Amino acid sequence: MRLERDRNQPPIVYLPEPSLKGRLSLEEAITCRRSVREFSAEPVTQAQLSQVLWAAQGITDKGRALRAVPSAGVTYPLEVYVVCGKDSVAGMSAGVYHYSVAQHSLTLHRGGDFRADLARTALSQEFISEAPLTIVICASFGRTTRGYGGRGERYVYIEVGHAGQNIYLQAAASGLATVAIGAFRDEAVREALQLDVECQSLYLMPVGKPA
Repeated sequence: MRLERDRNQPPIVYLPEPSLKGRLSLEEAITCRRSVREFSAEPVTQAQLSQVLWAAQGITDKGRALRAVPSAGVTYPLEVYVVCGKDSVAGMSAGVYHYSVAQHSLTLHRGGDFRADLARTALSQEFISEAPLTIVICASFGRTTRGYGGRGERYVYIEVGHAGQNIYLQAAASGLATVAIGAFRDEAVREALQLDVECQSLYLMPVGKPA
């Protein structure tokens, strides 16, 4: 991990390179995958976070910049944010971070602990505020609908399902747990995290070690 700071730019956290060989087989990860809503306060390591983000959207073929999930027409409409508290991810300050796929890094989008705010947007599901971090998956639908019209909306929803399942399985393989949440107020999430208008929230996935 490298943390670079520039007074004129937000801090960037360069994540550890993801491992391509895990401690569990795919079959074992599928078997032990569960939706978990009670999390330990123990911090998530940057290596663990690196693996989960790589599984969600990371590059698996650097030559062609192909990602860990299939995407209609290689349009890649998804954007991933991480919302964490102070020291809930080892070595990282509290904030909302944007995941850069190309650099496999996190850029601070908004400083501060917004986990409780995020929980309120999700109909006060308080375990969101207790999890070390939540992955917020958003989509810029226009990237896909420009080529596929209205049908492209369906493709975006299919793609976020792929990403969500990858997060589930990678969390299980990394000694972590998660749960996919779709019950939240879209505009409230946008306001809490200060997301761009074209970025529509699709999934909230709290991540941490199971209690």
